[in-house]
Amino acid sequence: MRRYWFITLAFVLAACSGGQQANFSEATDRLEVVSWWASSSERPALDVLLDAFTSAHPDVEIVDGAITGGGGSNAQVALAARLRAGDPPDVWQTFLGSSLRAWVDAGRIADVSAVYERSGLDRTMPQALLDAATYRVKAWGVPTGSHRGNVLWFNQRMLRDAGVKAPGPGYSTAAFEADLAKVSASGRTALCLGAKDRFTATELFENTLLGAIGTDGWSRVSDDSFDWRGSQLRQALSAFAQIVSYADPNAGGLTWDQAAKKLAAGQCAFLSMNDSVYGELVANKSVEGRDFGYVPYPGTAGAYLAIVDTFVVSAEAEDGVNAMDFMATVADPKTSLEFNRAKGSVPIRDDVDVSSLPAYQRQASQSLWEDKVVLSITHGELMSTDFQQAVYDAVAAFVGSKNQDAFIDTLQNSIEVPVAGR
Repeated sequence: MRRYWFITLAFVLAACSGGQQANFSEATDRLEVVSWWASSSERPALDVLLDAFTSAHPDVEIVDGAITGGGGSNAQVALAARLRAGDPPDVWQTFLGSSLRAWVDAGRIADVSAVYERSGLDRTMPQALLDAATYRVKAWGVPTGSHRGNVLWFNQRMLRDAGVKAPGPGYSTAAFEADLAKVSASGRTALCLGAKDRFTATELFENTLLGAIGTDGWSRVSDDSFDWRGSQLRQALSAFAQIVSYADPNAGGLTWDQAAKKLAAGQCAFLSMNDSVYGELVANKSVEGRDFGYVPYPGTAGAYLAIVDTFVVSAEAEDGVNAMDFMATVADPKTSLEFNRAKGSVPIRDDVDVSSLPAYQRQASQSLWEDKVVLSITHGELMSTDFQQAVYDAVAAFVGSKNQDAFIDTLQNSIEVPVAGR
């Protein structure tokens, strides 16, 4: 995700909505949906939603506005340009929490509370996610499912060949660092990273930070009482520097899904990223339990770092009736199950039977409902867009320098950050 995306999006969000009047009274024969789902696992998942809508509304032409590349940043830039020009799509993809609230504050999206009431979403979602979808006592976006961010993936054969035991319960940061070193010493690539998409390094840092500060520390981040110059941050940065030093030397030329493909092919040993990776591994014919395994990222057992893709309806939608019907399609329990089966994520409804899903997704679903749910900094759910941008910039500066003061200075120079005791 490029800095330009954050600047452009911030500009659009700051601008007043002064476009056309939305059409929520008269059905049309068209619906435009903008997303960033184009990888080998994402595209079939998107097709589940589009096909389900078409099946129920055969006379409506869907304009599929999926935009490839950049881990979503290309789509965001294109969306920002269209909004500035007064040409919004009917429906677009975003995230819950702060990202959703920013669209509301800008007057860009429509209230979808009626969809929640009719579909039962307001009675079946985890409370933390329902709260993140709700603002000013209204619901503003319909989640497709939830990805778990704090996952460490590994290639079974690569570890065996390097003489490393597969991680299990209680896997620690120290053990992870030692295993990375052992794999690297064997002449193999220890850590996959799709650094062409900037969010991947930030996710790796985010997971390392969560492992260092726990869910209590995450709450302090959320309420602006975390000390971004303190010992806990420095502990996380020390671990992050050690871990990222083992990254694939070709990481800068790889997208996130290309990095997942390398893990599937046994060209690297570990990969830490949200479980979009699961769908990519399966799409690349890698078999769970035989070819790859997974554990919670070291230090984060008992936490579920939620990354929740969400569709919203434009407040200026030309095809508003169809847009609301699409929201209802996304919320449908049967559609939710089939979408998440393809995507590698899990349904966010407690009335969806996940017993037919593969073992990983059943385990992830259990974590969603039983563990402490926290929202992502990387994906703009927990904090503001300005803060999200500052963390991206600070991570980029740190990866290049391994200088903790450079991280802190970049964060401080980008945005006012709290100091404990102030």
